[in-house]
Amino acid sequence: MLQISNKVIIPENEIEISAIRSQGAGGQNVNKVSTAIHLRFDIEASSLPAFYKEQLLKLNDRRITQEGVVVIKAQEHRSQEQNKSEALRRLQELIRSAIVVPEKRRPTKPSRSSQRKRLDSKSKRASIKSLRKKVID
Repeated sequence: MLQISNKVIIPENEIEISAIRSQGAGGQNVNKVSTAIHLRFDIEASSLPAFYKEQLLKLNDRRITQEGVVVIKAQEHRSQEQNKSEALRRLQELIRSAIVVPEKRRPTKPSRSSQRKRLDSKSKRASIKSLRKKVID
């Protein structure tokens, strides 16, 4: 079971986990042991609430395929168990980040004093630059 929030839980049978061989250097261990974890989670077929599914499918994330399947590969650690927990943590993080709705920005106006300061600094700068010009008699 993967706990997303107090009320939302993903059962283990909805998450497909397979062990594969890790990439890169690592000596004989890499050639012998399948320590990397390949996690697949079908958003449409899951028991997530409709709002969660919508928000996940709206995400522009390279880990979500066009078919709506989340694919996560974890291979940082040397043990299969650590990689499995890392992959599940990443899935949990992805789902939690999808449901956070950012607050709507309210446009603001610059204050009168800030406008006055800006214009004063512009005129001061202009006068400094005009003093650099050649003096014509």
